[in-house]
Amino acid sequence: MQFRILAPMRRMTGSWLSGPAAALPKGEDGSVAKYRGERLGLPESGPRSVGGTGRKVTGLLIDWLLCYGVAMLLLAFFPLPGGPATTGAVVWAVVSVVSVWLFAATPGQTAMGLGVARVDAEVPVGLPRAFFRVLLTFFILPPLVMDEDGRGLHDRATQTAVICAR
Repeated sequence: MQFRILAPMRRMTGSWLSGPAAALPKGEDGSVAKYRGERLGLPESGPRSVGGTGRKVTGLLIDWLLCYGVAMLLLAFFPLPGGPATTGAVVWAVVSVVSVWLFAATPGQTAMGLGVARVDAEVPVGLPRAFFRVLLTFFILPPLVMDEDGRGLHDRATQTAVICAR
């Protein structure tokens, strides 16, 4: 009798104690993906596989350092409102949108061997998706909440993924 009461409780708590992957939809046959990116049709390793978190963070730090350097140069010659933090954020946003739109990678992602690709079609990311992706990144939380494929909420919303370019 007591076992029948605890068994449903164990199933309910297991779904949230098992982590975020337990709440995500499984494959059509109910199986869990073997590696990050499998459900997206991406390879397990090599080019076009999902980029690792460490490389993503390092690429972002490179981008920030470059953009804040440019912001400091701009502020040395032009008295812009907002100071270095605001100018650096605006420069980062412009560089990110333009570089993802035109080259499918930011300078930091390129240095780390990463790129941005659409997962719903074999076409470039495009300006609207690049803009919306960067806009969501400004809220900080969307990139931090990742699914089992290693994509942040900003990537899920724009149907993109950060992939290995080499």
